[in-house]
Amino acid sequence: MHRLELKTEGDRTVIVTRRFAAPPERVYRAHVEPDLVARWMTGPDGWTMASCLSDPVAGGAIRYEWVNDEGAGFFLTGEYVELQPFHRIVHIERMHLPDPTPDNHVETTFTPDGSGTLMVVRMTLPDAEVRAAMLGTGMADGMEASYARLESHIARAATEPEGI
Repeated sequence: MHRLELKTEGDRTVIVTRRFAAPPERVYRAHVEPDLVARWMTGPDGWTMASCLSDPVAGGAIRYEWVNDEGAGFFLTGEYVELQPFHRIVHIERMHLPDPTPDNHVETTFTPDGSGTLMVVRMTLPDAEVRAAMLGTGMADGMEASYARLESHIARAATEPEGI
């Protein structure tokens, strides 16, 4: 299993790197197709994605809603800025906790890497304070739990015709 690598750059940027044992097309699709996103992007155990909207075109809307076993929840809204199928996604997102956070600019690239994909997520936050708060939430653990779930779906899909 691969684990994500997280590093910072300057005082506003977070860079997440993760390898997947699947071609870029499958990893890219899992990030934009709502039925696929909802299968894996649930964060740590005990959370589910209650609603998933993804319209993967420039200007298209994004809305993900999560709830946990105790009924607490939050949501994310955003919009796609640029999509280069199977290679790159640029979008803006804001968390609603319940008030919206400032815009987070996200660029995700999918590069062939041997028999798999190297995914790099570059998040540019409004300022150092927002970045510090985000990193203090255990964000990396929730992201890795979701990515491990995606890796599992990808592995099953190799034998299932309707998989990712």
